[in-house]
Amino acid sequence: MPLHEYRRKRDAGRTSEPVPDWEIPDAPADHTGDDQDGRGDTFVIQEHHARALHWDVRLERDGVLVSWAVPKGLPLDPATNHLAKQTEDHPMPYATFEGEIPKGEYGGGTVTIWAAGTYELQTWTDREVKVVLHGDRVDGRYVFFRTRGQDWMVHRMDGPPPGWQPPPSRLAPMLAYAGPAPRGPGWAFEFKWDGVRALGYVEGGRLQLLSRNDRDITGAYPELRSAAERLGSTQLVLDGEIVALDPVTGRPDFGLLQRRMHVDRPAQATRLARQVPAQWFVFDVLYVDGRPLLDLPYGKRREVLETLDLPFPVPPSLREDGATVLKASRAQGLEGIVAKRLRSPYRPGQRSDDWVKVKIVHRQEVVVGGWEPGAEGRAISIGALLLGTYDEAGGLRYAGQVGTGFTQHTLGDLTRRLAPLRRATSPFADEVPRLAAQHAIWVEPALVAEVEFGSWTRDGRLRHPSFKGLRDDCDPRSVRREL
Repeated sequence: MPLHEYRRKRDAGRTSEPVPDWEIPDAPADHTGDDQDGRGDTFVIQEHHARALHWDVRLERDGVLVSWAVPKGLPLDPATNHLAKQTEDHPMPYATFEGEIPKGEYGGGTVTIWAAGTYELQTWTDREVKVVLHGDRVDGRYVFFRTRGQDWMVHRMDGPPPGWQPPPSRLAPMLAYAGPAPRGPGWAFEFKWDGVRALGYVEGGRLQLLSRNDRDITGAYPELRSAAERLGSTQLVLDGEIVALDPVTGRPDFGLLQRRMHVDRPAQATRLARQVPAQWFVFDVLYVDGRPLLDLPYGKRREVLETLDLPFPVPPSLREDGATVLKASRAQGLEGIVAKRLRSPYRPGQRSDDWVKVKIVHRQEVVVGGWEPGAEGRAISIGALLLGTYDEAGGLRYAGQVGTGFTQHTLGDLTRRLAPLRRATSPFADEVPRLAAQHAIWVEPALVAEVEFGSWTRDGRLRHPSFKGLRDDCDPRSVRREL
């Protein structure tokens, strides 16, 4: 394409790009480069953060820069071809251009030189351009081949660069065993975050997030996807936890995050991203720019992670005594800690005693306000207890249900003690969720139980409660929420 098309799309008064000084009406249809000061073998690759991140590959030809926009940049793996969209020819001064194209102008965004050098021409036809690039960040044989119209593909003809390996694909996250905090040297401790575990694959500034069960959840978190553009050409595989922070306490809130989960409509995901922003706490790195790190010890991987300029938070990895870190986690109202052996490799999909999760368990006295029948065939009919605590006004507020922690003896005792307390209506001052109330058998709020649980939800429900026993030493009217 002649420079007439380039000139037509730009106004020298509005952009800092080099713009030919001839007027559009005066330009002949076959106008080419006025500034033929190149050697005939110049190439430049510019990273362009426009509406969508891409790399502009430009090859000098007959006094102009013939250009392709490559969304993922030049491939390093000969097994992978990348899309390349041919754009208008650019003037030779563009080979040294870096700067900000104003928003609203054609190609508005930031342009930086990613690589530059010279090339050897092997083939140049209307359908195929084959070159050998020699530059500061690129060295190798490439072919651009047309597929349809202005759509081309680019293929690396050489093998990958020495030492370069392709990124691992579809890994499963490494898992931890539950247990007490390890003692002694050789361990690091991280806080345990109450969110959704996700592995992230970054290439060409594009992020793909996969859940523990290998489900693509990228579309649910558009703010994380857009943040990844800041990584440019860095190729990464990262491990972390997606969380939503309570705007008041600053702590992760799984109840908030549930509003963001399982959303697959882009408009809805974008709206929720404004209402309930998510963050991705990255705590491990598994691959960086052609280098797999799975066999590297955890301590070394953390060193690599902390040198990366990530657009995502990197929580601390502490080398202090585990009991001290656990105490700090409890004081901050967090879920617990994870201990990681410093010399441990990353074992995808395996549960290893090199990682130990230490959960903080809370206890709460609760009032029994009803129960649900158990599953069909269960010898004892109680399936779950409906629980509550009293508020300052004296109303019994629904706090969820507990269906674990019972023994056969406990169930028999509960059945015997709840039978004479049955009543026709709910004792709770607030509304019980329909699914819980549908088959509920209400009782007078006369029995106090004790449960262990992980945390409270925003709407006042117990998370992961487990029944520990009945308390005969408490007045039900005195039971208050303690955390």
